[in-house]
Amino acid sequence: MSDDHTTVHRSLLDGQACVVCTVDTDTGAVTELYRSYDLLLEAPNWTSPDTLILNGDGVLWRLDRTSGNLTQLVVPGLPDLNNDHVPARDGDTMFVSGYDGHIHRVALATGEHHRVTSDDPNRPMHHFLHGVSPDDREIAFVGVEPGADGPWGPANIFTMPSDGGPVHQVTFGDRPADGPEYRPDGEWIYFNTEAFTDTEGHAQIARIRRDGTGLEQLTFDERVNWFPHLAPVGDLACYLSYPPGTTGHPENEPVQLRLVDGDGWSSASTIVELFGGQGTINVNSWSPDGRAVAFVAYPLEG
Repeated sequence: MSDDHTTVHRSLLDGQACVVCTVDTDTGAVTELYRSYDLLLEAPNWTSPDTLILNGDGVLWRLDRTSGNLTQLVVPGLPDLNNDHVPARDGDTMFVSGYDGHIHRVALATGEHHRVTSDDPNRPMHHFLHGVSPDDREIAFVGVEPGADGPWGPANIFTMPSDGGPVHQVTFGDRPADGPEYRPDGEWIYFNTEAFTDTEGHAQIARIRRDGTGLEQLTFDERVNWFPHLAPVGDLACYLSYPPGTTGHPENEPVQLRLVDGDGWSSASTIVELFGGQGTINVNSWSPDGRAVAFVAYPLEG
């Protein structure tokens, strides 16, 4: 979920770079794909072995991994977007979250799009997409309802049909949950949550069955852990780890990308240390073959 609820898009600081990279999870080798000192890009994911999709300035961008060419995806009539965008398995359909508070379905080849979520006067909420089920028939999102003191109250996990329809609530409570993503077999939803602590901001990784049963905590450390992403093939996962005491998922922090092998969440290894956070891996950033992770770093160079 983006932590910016306005249409003022993030921008780079003076002397800051935006660097799109991949890391080989076998060797740890980092490859730089694109560097900019003007455009702040966020949240890479893949639509093919050679194509990444990112967002920046409220629109989508296509990055060719081999040539390094970056081109804007022009989708007339689509509202400005935050960094929550996830492709379907067909490689052409993209689900995106707009600053209008809704989720939209976009055909990348034609630009045709329609809104998936609806306004419910009995239960208003903002919708932040994070997961698409393996059969493309369901999406998982964070629903943020109004609070007692303003528009941003409890954040829980919900699912709904990917073409629109009834909403199903998966988590319940007043402790924030975020980043829901399906396991490739579709049995579990992985996410980060503060449900296991009384310390504000101390998010840990968890999973829950799609029907809302079987809640299980997976990480148990002092760091603040966000955005679990499962490889589309194989047994690997990765997540974003902040220093202890972090609240939310802010930008411009020293963070780690941690790699999990199988069920070894308690023995995750750090594969990259970088300056980043918000925008680095907000959405699933695994390559289609499950061998590399794309990420964005924001080093201060001047």
